Amino acid sequence: MTDHWIDRRVLVTGGAGFLGRAVVARLEAAGALVTVPRSAEVDLRDRRATAELFATVRPDEVIHLAARVGGIGYNQIHPAELYLDNLLMGTYVVEEARAHDVAKTTLVGTVCSYPKEPPVPFHEESLWNGFPEETNAPYGIAKLAQLVHAQTARQQYGQSVIYLIPTNLYGPGDKFHPAVSHVIPALIKKCVEAVESGADHIELWGTGSASREFLYVDDAARGIVAAAELYDDPDPVNLGTDHEMPIRELVTHIAAATGFDGELRWDASKPDGQPRRRVDNHRARDRFGFQAATTFADGLASTVAWYLANRDEAEARAN
Repeated sequence: MTDHWIDRRVLVTGGAGFLGRAVVARLEAAGALVTVPRSAEVDLRDRRATAELFATVRPDEVIHLAARVGGIGYNQIHPAELYLDNLLMGTYVVEEARAHDVAKTTLVGTVCSYPKEPPVPFHEESLWNGFPEETNAPYGIAKLAQLVHAQTARQQYGQSVIYLIPTNLYGPGDKFHPAVSHVIPALIKKCVEAVESGADHIELWGTGSASREFLYVDDAARGIVAAAELYDDPDPVNLGTDHEMPIRELVTHIAAATGFDGELRWDASKPDGQPRRRVDNHRARDRFGFQAATTFADGLASTVAWYLANRDEAEARAN
C-alpha cells in the first residue's frame, strides 16, 4: 500500500460484519481513520438518519458494505425485505455521499445479480443479459440498481462511485446461524454437530451438482481496499479466484476438515440455486492488480478453526 490512507476519514457501512471487519482491519493498518456505524444506532434505510451520519463523520471516502443478506432458505422467506432494505441503503448512501462532497464511494454488489445461466466464467458485460436465479433475484436486483445509480451519478454529477462484485465469500468471522448462513458455514456446522452427536449421516440440500467459486474474506478485503485507492471508472469489476468447485466436492473437503466420515444424503426436492458460478477476474487484475492469494485448503482450515474456537459468536443470528 501507499500512504493514500494515512489520516483519511473513511466511513465503512457494515464495518462490523463479516467482510466489514476484514476491510476495516486493512484500512486501519494502512493508517485510515475509520468510522463504523452500527445498525442499532443508525438506520441506513432512513434518509434523515443517513444524512445525520454523513454530517457528523464528514468522510473523505465511503465503502458501502452494509446489506441484508442470507442463504437460499432465508431468501425464500424474506424476498420483499431483501429487495427494499438493500435498495434503500444503497440509494441513501450514494445520495448523501454526493450531498456531502465525499471524494469517492465504493459500492460492493453481489454475484447474485448475474443472470441465472450466463456464459461461464461470468464477464461483467453479462450482468444485463437475463433475470437472476429466482431465489437470489430480489437481493441481486436491488444491488444491481446501485450500479445504475453509480453510473448515472458519475455521468450527471461527476461523482466518483465504483462498483465491485465479489464472488461467494468465506472465512473466519462468517455467519453460522442456520437462518442466515451460506453454504460453507452451514456445512461446517452440520458436519461438526454430526461428529459431536455420533450421527452416521447428514442430510444435504439439492443434488450437489451446482458449482460455486469461493473467495477468502481477507483476499476480498484486499481487493476492495485496492480498488478504493486505485480504481475510478464506471465499469463494474468482479473479484474472484478463477476457480469453481461442485458442491459435492465441497462437501467432501468440509467433511474431511471437520472429521466427519459418515454418509452424505442428498435431498433433490430442495433447490440447488444457480447451476454454476465463477466470475472472470481479468478486469480486477488488469486495472488494480488484484489476484486472490489464499488456497482453498488453507482458507477452509482457518474457517473451521475459528468456528470451533468461537461458536457462540459464530452462531449468533446477525439479522
